[in-house]
Amino acid sequence: MSVARIASRYAKTLVDLSIQQNKLDRVLEDVESFNTISKENKDFHNFLKTPIIHKDKKQGIIKKLFESSYDDLTMKFLLLLIAKQREKFLPEIADEFILQYKALKHITTVKVTSAVELSKDVLAKIEKKLKEGDLAGEKVEFETKVDPSLIGGVIIEFNDRVYDASVGHRLDKYKKNFGENLYVSLIQSR
Repeated sequence: MSVARIASRYAKTLVDLSIQQNKLDRVLEDVESFNTISKENKDFHNFLKTPIIHKDKKQGIIKKLFESSYDDLTMKFLLLLIAKQREKFLPEIADEFILQYKALKHITTVKVTSAVELSKDVLAKIEKKLKEGDLAGEKVEFETKVDPSLIGGVIIEFNDRVYDASVGHRLDKYKKNFGENLYVSLIQSR
């Protein structure tokens, strides 16, 4: 079974249990915390992935690290995955849980890359345009990034779509068009 399928199934199970127990937002906090730790701390990430450490020892370490701050449901879920030797998929399951949560709550994550830092007013205008076109959910979350190589304009990415309105992209298109210009080749051939 593929990693994506495993992650999707376990994440859906955790979402369903969280809803049944009315703990969805609390479990989301735990999952986001766990996700951050597993991505920022290479040693912890490797600890999850290694088959050398016995599952009892892994469960003990997870208990010591998280039991005091995580919800009981989250802890039982983590310990169950370790018992089933699925802990190597925890980072992917966490990512999938967050995606499923956002889909359930109609939250659209929009990645905006621009040549300069964008103001809140500009981001609000982008959000308004996306909602007017029924391209975004009820709530919009922005992830902004500054990339001076764009020269100007923005690149907006969400829901597997990319809108590239950067000056760099336009210059590349012009360059390509001029490279394929038939009139130039006719002039050179005479």
